[in-house]
Amino acid sequence: MTDASAQRSTATRKRPMHLVWGAAGGVALLASISFAVSVGAVPVPLATVWGVLLDHILPGSIEPSWSKGRAAIVWDIRFPRALLAALVGAGLAVVGAALQAVTRNPLADPHLLGISSGAAFGAILALLHTGLFLGLLTVPLMAFAGALAATAVVLAVIGFTSASSADRLVLVGVAVSFIVMAGANLLIFLGDPKAAHTVVFWMLGGLGLAQWSHLIYPLVVLVPCAIWIWLRSADLNAMTIGDETATTLGIPVKRFRLQIFVLGALITGTLVAFSGIISFVGLMVPHIVRLVVGGDYTRVLPASALCGALFLIWADILARTVMAPEDMPIGIVTGLIGGVFFIWLLGKDRRT
Repeated sequence: MTDASAQRSTATRKRPMHLVWGAAGGVALLASISFAVSVGAVPVPLATVWGVLLDHILPGSIEPSWSKGRAAIVWDIRFPRALLAALVGAGLAVVGAALQAVTRNPLADPHLLGISSGAAFGAILALLHTGLFLGLLTVPLMAFAGALAATAVVLAVIGFTSASSADRLVLVGVAVSFIVMAGANLLIFLGDPKAAHTVVFWMLGGLGLAQWSHLIYPLVVLVPCAIWIWLRSADLNAMTIGDETATTLGIPVKRFRLQIFVLGALITGTLVAFSGIISFVGLMVPHIVRLVVGGDYTRVLPASALCGALFLIWADILARTVMAPEDMPIGIVTGLIGGVFFIWLLGKDRRT
């Protein structure tokens, strides 16, 4: 058998395996969403969960055997919350993987550029000072505006200081993050102490704002941006080797890095606007994925999206059930898991 024939045979064997793994991941995601909708302070049988779903998708196709209150819990509260968890987890993991490639920094994650700090600033401004002048959309819209403003500041500082290298980009993002968070803390200090608990919960992350009408915003932003990043997987692979190698291959390194930063800011700003600050997802998930699928970003990005969605769905399940009926901030859960993971990772690297 020639080398070309052997390569084609190997590719043919790998393709069905990719389909099998993709199908298994889809089943796991569907099962996780179903379980997330069924558990909580008021347990709902899985048969009722699927019955309510079918009744809303195909009205009249099934005879309701559940109360209107239980249907409202399933359809109006838990389904949008589970779907938002999947979207946020997938988006943060994809952005984290892309940032780790273009910065060649294993600790890079979506909060690297001060995006989350900007979103926190906007949300705190709405909650404590301006009021809900746009109704329920005020907090997410102000958070999104703050995220975009923080990104604009980072890009302006990058242009002013000519910080085009990976290390200097990281430093600029960290510096802007500290400045913006100082402003956010000042807003808390000057605000109404009675509303501080709301601000603290939002800053620690939560999915309680999930509504069907809100899901369209993260979906419209995440899908095209994630597809564009995935289509540039070969460029991301080259960036992990070094700027010189990427330039030799014809990649405009500075422009491509800034494109990833801007898209990361857009995705993260939109997600943070509806979920609050959720840490460690974009930092941890790509590391786990690379241990399983290797370093090729053609596989790393979709696997990160799937694993990020699964991880955040189950983190939200823990947040809702550990202290039920109290709703623990999901950032506490992801922070604990992420901290333990990196202690393990450091010990693993030392042994290696």
